[in-house]
Amino acid sequence: MPIKKISEIGSKAIRSKAKKVLGMSSKQLHQLIRDLTDTMRHDNLVGIAAPQIGKSLRVFLSEIRKTTYRKNISKPDRLRVFINPVIVSKSKKIANGYEGCGSVAKGCIFGPVKRSSSISVQAEDVNGNKSVFKASGLLARIIQHEIDHLNGTVFIDLVTDTKDLLGREEYIKMKKK
Repeated sequence: MPIKKISEIGSKAIRSKAKKVLGMSSKQLHQLIRDLTDTMRHDNLVGIAAPQIGKSLRVFLSEIRKTTYRKNISKPDRLRVFINPVIVSKSKKIANGYEGCGSVAKGCIFGPVKRSSSISVQAEDVNGNKSVFKASGLLARIIQHEIDHLNGTVFIDLVTDTKDLLGREEYIKMKKK
C-alpha cells in the first residue's frame, strides 16, 4: 500500500495547471490510481487529485464514504476515477458549503465556498473512453473542488468570507449542531 505524501499549499504542484493525460501506459496509469486511492483512504479524504501527490496530471478520484471526520454519510458513493475531466454544464442553483482540503494545513482548516449544486462532467476512463457524468450535492462539490486542484486553485482562494474559516475542532462542533 504505497501512501504518498500530500503536497501542501505553496508547492508548485498545487499551484500549477496539471497536464492532460496523453500516451500514458496502462501500467503507469493504474499505479497512479492505486497511489491516489491508498493515499486518499489513508488520509481520510473523500477526493484527491494527482497534483496533491506531486503528479502534474489531470486525474482525480472521489469516494464518498465514512471517514474519521465524516461519520454521517447519508448517500455514500463508490470509488470514481476521472481522467482529463471537463465540466460541461453547471446548475444555476448555488450552494454555500464548508470545505476542507488535505493540502491546506493538513486538512485542519475549513471554509465556506459557493459551488453549483449540480454539474455534468465529461471525463475519460482508464481505457480512454469518454463519458458524461451528472452529479449533485456533495459529489458535485467534490468534483468541482478536485477540478480546481487540476487548475492550480485551492478552496481557500474561493472562500466567501475569511472570517468564517474554522479549525478542525470548531468545524466538527459546528457539524454536530
